[in-house]
Amino acid sequence: MTPLVRLRDVGKRFANGTEALRAMSLDIREGGFVSLLGPSGCGKSTALRLIAGLAAPSEGGVEWPGGRDGAGLGFVFQEPTLMPWRNVWGNVFLPLRLAGVSKAEAEPRIAAVLASVGLSGFAKSYPRALVMRPRLLLMDEPFAALDEITRAKLNDDLLRLHAAERLTIVFVTHSVYESVFLSSRIVVMAARPGRVVADIAIDAPALRDEAFRTGEDYNRQCRVVSAALRTAMGEQDHAR
Repeated sequence: MTPLVRLRDVGKRFANGTEALRAMSLDIREGGFVSLLGPSGCGKSTALRLIAGLAAPSEGGVEWPGGRDGAGLGFVFQEPTLMPWRNVWGNVFLPLRLAGVSKAEAEPRIAAVLASVGLSGFAKSYPRALVMRPRLLLMDEPFAALDEITRAKLNDDLLRLHAAERLTIVFVTHSVYESVFLSSRIVVMAARPGRVVADIAIDAPALRDEAFRTGEDYNRQCRVVSAALRTAMGEQDHAR
């Protein structure tokens, strides 16, 4: 199957001499949910930026076998707190919903808040990351700062979005548990310089629920990925 995007022997060295990536090769296939998992400093975010075209590789290349459509790519950075698959109303309602406030009770409160900031006419608008209906969505630790309850809820939302829109997603995370719950495939990276040390397929249905999250099959696959991550961190320590 022809990949949507391919990293071929990619290396990235910054002006200060830091080698972020070395000989990284990776195929991203249409419709997949790929998580890049690894310790801090392993080049996960750098790889994402190279795919997005926000930086250029020092060696190797980023290839788009079917051609790159500039409007077909969305990027969600770590810093924003807006959820790109929720419209403006939904983003404002989220913390109220998690606090147990009903939709009926929230409606006038949200209307008042949107009016106060001049957004009354934009309640059904979406953040830019999804407004162009991208073929590929790149996500750089979008839930890292959230509490576990909110993070789990947004993981559920993201899987529904992935299935409904048939998106291809590349997702950067430090969490073994998050990567196994979300992904069809996990790419484990070691640092200094960043490189792929394991490529693990996750055996699970496209839509996963609380039964999967608490089941033995999920726990078994988390153990497999945890072992690969320990190996990656051992390679990092050995390289020092």
